[in-house]
Amino acid sequence: MTEHAHAEAGALLPWLPLTLVVLITVCYLLAAGWQRQLGNGWSPWRSAFFILGSLLLAKALAPPVMAWAHHDLYGHMALHLVMGMLAPLAWVLAAPVTLLLRTLPQAASRRVASLLKSLPVRVVSHPLSALTLNIGGMYLLYLTPLYAVSLHNALVHYWVHLHFLLAGYLFCWAILAGPDPSPHRLSLRFRLGVLFLSMATHALLGKLMYGYHWPRGTGHSVEEIQAAAQLMYYGGDLAEVLLAVALLVMWLRTPHSRREPLWPKLIERRAP
Repeated sequence: MTEHAHAEAGALLPWLPLTLVVLITVCYLLAAGWQRQLGNGWSPWRSAFFILGSLLLAKALAPPVMAWAHHDLYGHMALHLVMGMLAPLAWVLAAPVTLLLRTLPQAASRRVASLLKSLPVRVVSHPLSALTLNIGGMYLLYLTPLYAVSLHNALVHYWVHLHFLLAGYLFCWAILAGPDPSPHRLSLRFRLGVLFLSMATHALLGKLMYGYHWPRGTGHSVEEIQAAAQLMYYGGDLAEVLLAVALLVMWLRTPHSRREPLWPKLIERRAP
């Protein structure tokens, strides 16, 4: 390959993630439209959530924004909140797996359903595992030299952002246990407890970054690190509150006969 061809490939590479998001969104909307044509119905709200998540991702993945975030820790943290928390929540609420299962041929749909019940998926989709992948990944990134490495290694840089998206999606799905079917039947109180633990560990990481000026060895000033830490602290709270609201709205929309009690009954009434 000539030097000119290498330069063209390098110029096109930053647009690849954005192109993939566009293609995924088009496939989703085509599948949703096909379901409506078949008379199976598909909620416009789900399509709207998917479009919202895609727009958030498209904004975050735009090459000028990615370039800004690569050199500015505050910009990096803004991308983290969008790609790892807000966009995944919108996509989970769009129930893409359910749409995929409805759209695929029966044989392929069965294979996907079997995959969702497999041990690896069951492990990573458990709320505690998803919490470890999501929050644990942040601790590993910001409290070790990994973030500094990502500034100089393109492969690590793209892997970090892909991890944000996948881990954030898994965590939102694990906490909501819907609208896509979940391989686990865990209580609402347990999932709320994991969400509160996520809030606490997320806030602690923000405080560690603010007080001890992590990540180190990056060339970022103390003021820039503290501004990014504050964005993580308050922005993370906002995203997790939105996740809690979504969970409680789904609980309220469950028919009363099948709705799980939010609080345990401390005193059972006895018949006279």
